[in-house]
Amino acid sequence: MNRTVADPAGFVEPARADCLLSERVFSFAGFSLEPDGTLFHSGTLVHLPPKELEALRLLLAHAGRIVTPQQMRAALWGEVSVTADSVTKCVSSLRARLQIEDCIQTVYKRGYRFSANVVTHDVGGGGVPARLAIAPFSTHPGVPEYLGFTVAEETAAGLARSRYPVVAVLAQDSVFTLARRGMSAQQIGVALQADFVLTGTLRALPCQYRLRAEMIRVPDAVQAWAEDVLVSRKRTAGLEIELATRLNSRLNAALPTHAPASAPPENDRLSIAAVAESFAASEHEGEGARRLQAYDLFQSAHEAWRNPQKRQMQDGLEHLLRAIELDPSLIGARVDLANLCVAQAICGYMSPADAAAMARNAAKPIGDPAGRAVPILPALGWIGFHYDRNLPDALQAFELSAHVPHDQWTTRARSFFALSRHRFSEAIDLLSEALALDPFSPLLHGRLAWALHLAGDARESLAQARRTLEQFPHDAAANFYGALILAYNGEANRAAGIAQDLETRMPHLGIAAAAHAYALARAGKIQNARDTLAQAGWQAREHFALTGFNAAVYLEMDAPDEALNTLRQSEASRCPWFFQLLADPRLKALHGQPEFEQMLAALAQMEMQAEETAEQD
Repeated sequence: MNRTVADPAGFVEPARADCLLSERVFSFAGFSLEPDGTLFHSGTLVHLPPKELEALRLLLAHAGRIVTPQQMRAALWGEVSVTADSVTKCVSSLRARLQIEDCIQTVYKRGYRFSANVVTHDVGGGGVPARLAIAPFSTHPGVPEYLGFTVAEETAAGLARSRYPVVAVLAQDSVFTLARRGMSAQQIGVALQADFVLTGTLRALPCQYRLRAEMIRVPDAVQAWAEDVLVSRKRTAGLEIELATRLNSRLNAALPTHAPASAPPENDRLSIAAVAESFAASEHEGEGARRLQAYDLFQSAHEAWRNPQKRQMQDGLEHLLRAIELDPSLIGARVDLANLCVAQAICGYMSPADAAAMARNAAKPIGDPAGRAVPILPALGWIGFHYDRNLPDALQAFELSAHVPHDQWTTRARSFFALSRHRFSEAIDLLSEALALDPFSPLLHGRLAWALHLAGDARESLAQARRTLEQFPHDAAANFYGALILAYNGEANRAAGIAQDLETRMPHLGIAAAAHAYALARAGKIQNARDTLAQAGWQAREHFALTGFNAAVYLEMDAPDEALNTLRQSEASRCPWFFQLLADPRLKALHGQPEFEQMLAALAQMEMQAEETAEQD
């Protein structure tokens, strides 16, 4: 079966572009580029040097769209350090060889666009990678539980870096969600329509960890192969490196060569682990030990902070800060810290001001995120818009990171940004595309229901909320969005039960209390709703809390002035939900109020100023 997957932004990852292009002929302006890289012009062979050929392929794959210099540099040179004008020289050389006027346009400060008309022809169905699910490894006594997830995730990352991948690694959020349900590796593979599933166990020996990995062919449940990996218990980073290397060898694909320890590739978490290993083996024992400790803290935090419970997020925060203190060059920890700050601001566990300051402090030592740590840009763009109210800077950050493939945190930032700008169709399309890659992600399902709600599609929103609750009955995002949407659409009593259960499980999640109070008010239990808000108000005196969702509750209590006052406070505190709440159908009663209309006008003004800035550039 042929399967072609593009990321939510539409940019084909460089490592996968060759696989996709190898089965197609591109025709443009009298030229024909064959699958093997041969270029003809009116039947005459045209020689292109390797870099110019790769640049042409990249531009053709994204004809009509902008390819940024960062994207082109990553596709052509990967992690190899090149001069700042290398991309410019390569594009100039390509233009000279093609000799087509305005075929490749330079878009000022943004990149390059292939503007000639391009016609493609498919010439075969081979070359499509098999689908591989990598399940978390089971851990035996003496092995940290997080290590089973870490090894799986890092092995997936290692395979994704293969220059010519022969497997398409399936989204980890869906795989891990199914694993947490207790599904076996074989069942996970069937649910995700995978061709193969990788699974295994981790055991603790006196001085080593032993990893037993096996590849299972999903259709007939036959073991394709098995591997045993032994590493020192003091050097756990070696597990995923060794497994990814062996797996790539088995699949006839090689990992990129790691950079030397003096210049680690800042964007590569697995390479950083390898660098730490090399330090540990060198004479710099003290520094190597610190870097290994930092990496272990980072890995433990990487799983911990993804749990929306406040305590787990705070533990993850402390571990990440300590990891960065021990090893300031650990870019993966800085990326995680920025994403964690955004997540805490969304949940209301951290004030937007503190979240923005901490994320920026994490990113500042990187210097040039676009060149050294692109995955941190969505979080910075999110902060630029929601906290700074600087739409041009936010747009630039998201555009520079448009080629970053889907993961739940990148797509979370992108979809949140689109919804806050009231680009509902864009958010719905983005989430739908992401769900095609990650079909069992509770966050994506819940966010899609919310996007449909904000877009005013009550019927589809309610249907999506019900489906989400059925699939993920105990997930926080599913419960929160589901409670709001069900209550609004006439199922207030069920919504109140869902929200109350969420509030009980997560007492520090202030927006859960708001959802509960709203459902009670919709059910006609006004005094109960007041009591719920009052209790949440007392808790808010002890720590920061988001209150913007209370506006809908006050409207149900026939208190529009209190609703407006709540929105006013949310705007002043830079509540990340503020602009989305302005589009919330539950606040329809405020439409026409001068102050509410002024709030809406502020967003329109930001969009207008961004357009003017783009025209000036």
